Amino acid sequence: MSRSEIRELDALIVGGGPAGLTCAIYLARYRRNVVVLDSGQSRAALIPETRNYPGFADGIAGTRLLEALIAQANTYGVEIIRDRITELQSIEGGFQGRCSEGVIKAKRAVMASGLVDRDLGNSDLQEAVGDGLVRYCPICDGFEASDLRIGVLGNANDVGPKALFLRTYSKHVALLTLDGKGCDEPLTRELSEAGIRLLSARAVDFRRQGKQMTVCLSDGTAEVFDVIYPVLGCEVRSELGRKLGARHNNIGCLEVDAHQRTNVPGLYAIGDAVSDLHQIAVATGHAAVAATHIHNSLPRNFR
Repeated sequence: MSRSEIRELDALIVGGGPAGLTCAIYLARYRRNVVVLDSGQSRAALIPETRNYPGFADGIAGTRLLEALIAQANTYGVEIIRDRITELQSIEGGFQGRCSEGVIKAKRAVMASGLVDRDLGNSDLQEAVGDGLVRYCPICDGFEASDLRIGVLGNANDVGPKALFLRTYSKHVALLTLDGKGCDEPLTRELSEAGIRLLSARAVDFRRQGKQMTVCLSDGTAEVFDVIYPVLGCEVRSELGRKLGARHNNIGCLEVDAHQRTNVPGLYAIGDAVSDLHQIAVATGHAAVAATHIHNSLPRNFR
């Protein structure tokens, strides 16, 4: 089928991260006609190495995991279009998506569009992500930060619980803020009892120095860390679903039922577009559940 034609599919998957690719693999193995539309901005690609994804005790880079999933999807004839979807509409019998390649029609649509972590635009911080000096997920890699000097960056009340979580792994944890403001009294007391330092001076600059990060503070001093965890919020890429009327929480995560269905008939959501627990294992679990329900909800495809 040429890309100038209008394609008619069983399912259109928006997003080619672990969730979207797993969903496509399942659907293809159910002998369903599926296309993945992916803009090439999967959050998984930023992972230098993860050791908490089951089956990879020695760790696997996010890019390698994506490559393996793409190769597996290709085995079953899944078409992956490297393009950004600009529009998704409900039509009779399903959905219509539009991208620069043309129009795609599908009986079902899956939002696997993920999220984007907010950052400070600091080049040293951004480049340090690839070497594991800046990390966004303490659940994923807190174990690898064991006994390291850890800085947790953000609004004090937001950062405090993450700092307490990371205290599980190291006694060298400090809380860094951008505004110099403290946190509520109960949380301040809990941080103090845990031995977590709350720096009163605000963080004003970040510099990478070899395998460490130096944080310059507003009082002229500096602190050196082995790893920094920014807690600056994120942008959930769920706007296409929200425009269709899908219910969502205050940060944009789409609400789904036990089968990953949104309240919009035929529209499913999986992975980081749904869950606050940003884990690859969670995303792939969502994908298996959604794909199986999609298959069972469509007309029989006997051969």
